[in-house]
This record gives sequence, structure tokens and C-alpha cells, in this order.
Amino acid sequence: MKRSIRDLDVRGKRALVRVDYNVPLSGDGRVVDASRIEATLPTIMLLRDGGASVVLMSHLGRPKGQRKPELSLAPVAEVLGHSLGTDVPLAEDCVGPAAERVVRALKAGDVCLLENLRFHAEEEANDPEFAHALAALGDVYVNDAFGAAHRAHASTAGVPKHLPSAAGLLMERELHALGQILESPARPFVAIVGGAKVSSKLGVLESLLRRVDVLLIGGGMANTFLKAQGLEVGKSLLEADLVPQAAELVRQAKELLLPTDVLVADAVEEGAQASMVTVDAVPAQSAIVDIGPDTLRRYGDALSDAGTILWNGPMGVFEIPAFAEGTRSIARLLADSHAMTVIGGGESVAAVEQLGLAERMSHVSTGGGASLEFLEGRKLPGVAALDDA
Repeated sequence: MKRSIRDLDVRGKRALVRVDYNVPLSGDGRVVDASRIEATLPTIMLLRDGGASVVLMSHLGRPKGQRKPELSLAPVAEVLGHSLGTDVPLAEDCVGPAAERVVRALKAGDVCLLENLRFHAEEEANDPEFAHALAALGDVYVNDAFGAAHRAHASTAGVPKHLPSAAGLLMERELHALGQILESPARPFVAIVGGAKVSSKLGVLESLLRRVDVLLIGGGMANTFLKAQGLEVGKSLLEADLVPQAAELVRQAKELLLPTDVLVADAVEEGAQASMVTVDAVPAQSAIVDIGPDTLRRYGDALSDAGTILWNGPMGVFEIPAFAEGTRSIARLLADSHAMTVIGGGESVAAVEQLGLAERMSHVSTGGGASLEFLEGRKLPGVAALDDA
């Protein structure tokens, strides 16, 4: 157990808070999706109410140690200020005189945002001097950036060496929900794993097989499993080198369900000709782009009496609307379920948010790669670095 933000005495102190504001921006630099910003508001409000001044730090994009104006956090500061109903000044840098000036001017209840951490290569290198310079801007440290907790960077793993530290409310929620799934899930425990490649989720699949009662596979990764059963998948995405591992996973599983029918298309693009076929009749010139209605019916039956459902990864080429019905249908099934439902992975989260179903899920993870590594049972540097309770 890590120390909670609730156990920190913050009155009259500067709280240095690592947040994950790596949000999508439009071509003209506006924030397209503010959900990651909104998710941190409870932590910020708790600190303000506790009498702290709040110094927020985040990365945005991959500037690779260079100052890139298009990756400035200025649009984020504007959205955050609007959400909090107060001015949120953006420091021109995250360390040095420019940052110190803004931080020194803060009074209790004030909030500021430091400029993009990754404008400095020292952030991703976990440079000790850079971590020390960041730590000098606060009296206590709070990590509320679960999405960056799997990175051993200066702002996640370095700063806690210099300051009393704790997990923020969002971090706590993530650790509790994902920890419950690994340690004491209500049963039957059903996992739905999709996405493009087996290789990116091999560790998760191996970890989940030891824990779940039923595993449902969809998306591009299902093709490798179908191939392992001797089926042809046409021009579909396939990791031929992982066919033996897929066969072994099937052998180890208590119960593993694969698609029985699929939507195939002559090209993976909007407007392509598409048709529904059984998995033993995929045309040589076609690619599998979604799961079919019989598969959905079988998956729905497996989900109907679940106590816990974990969903990570889409069922088809979700970014093309014509190939997204399987993913949408899974989202609706989970929204109607009485089980504890935990959603992780970018496209799964996008699906439930686009359909307006996020509020009907037990937990929607902000983690992405961090949630995958947590579910694999790996230690997250940004969590390990925090003070124990």
C-alpha cells in the first residue's frame, strides 16, 4: 500500500503534482478531448481545500528534448483554468528562473502549470540533477499520472527521492480497481482482449490465463489464434512467428473463445466491399476487419453471468466506422452488465466514451501502457517510488 494524498499535511505547502495531460490536440492547437484533465480535478481540489498551492507538471507528445511550440501545454492551461474557474498561469519552462518565478508568486489555493517536461531530454533520461531541480519547486510530491507510472522518468521516479510523496486520488482509483482484478475478482472473471497484435499483449495474455475463468479474443490478434487452429486468414494481419505461442495459450486456457464468423473486406479502408463469412471460409484476397453476429452472441452468453469483466482492445478496425460494430456491441453489453466492468486500452476507452457509456462502467482506466504492465504483474517505477503507507 502506498501513502495516500489524504494522509499528507499540505497546509501552507507547495504540492508538486505529476499529472498526465498528454491530451490530443487539433491542428489549430485546441484540446480535442479533456477527459484526462477532468480526471485530475478531484486531486487538485483536495489540495486547494487543504490549503496548498498546486504546481502541476506533465509531458505532451514526443518533442524528444527540443522546445516545440506546437507541443506547448498552453492550451491545457486554458482548459484547466476554465474547469477550475480560476486563472492557471503557465510557466515558460519546467525548471530554472522562469518556473521559480511563477511558483514563488503562488498563494494558498493557487494553481500553476509548468511547461512540457519533455522539452528537456533529461526528463526521459531520469537525470538526477533535473529531478532535483523539479523537486526544488515543491514541499511535497503527489503522483496522479497513472498513465506515465510505467516510465522511470525524472518526474515519476526521480522527484520522490527528494520529497515526501503520495498517490493522488486518480492514481489510487487505478491501483484499487486493477489491483482488485488481480487479487480478488468477483467470479466468473471474464477478460476480453483485442487489438492488432498478440506481441503487444503476450505478457497480459499469459498473466490473465492464470486468473480468468473465460478469455475472449478479438481484433487483429485473433487471426494468429485462428491460424494456430489450422484456419486460413487471407490477407489479414498475422504474426506468423507467434502461431506456436498462440497454440500454447489455447492449450493452457480454462476456456478461450475465438471468433466463429467475421466481417471481411477487400481492403482495410473506408468504403471497401465487405461481407460476413464463417472463419473457415475467409477468401484468400480478403482481410478480417471485425467479428460477426454469431461471435457476438457467443461472447454475450459468456459475459451474461460474469462477476468481473476486463476489456482491453477493440474487436475490429475500430477507427473505420463500417468495421466498428463488434467493438460497439461489446461496449453496449458491458454497459448493461451487472458485473464489475473495467475498461483499459486506448481504443476500448474511446469506444465507451464515444458511445456515451463511460459513466455506466465501474472503472475506465486512463493508463494505456501502464495498465497493461500492471496487469502483467510488473512493477511500475512511478508507483514503486512513492512512500509506503
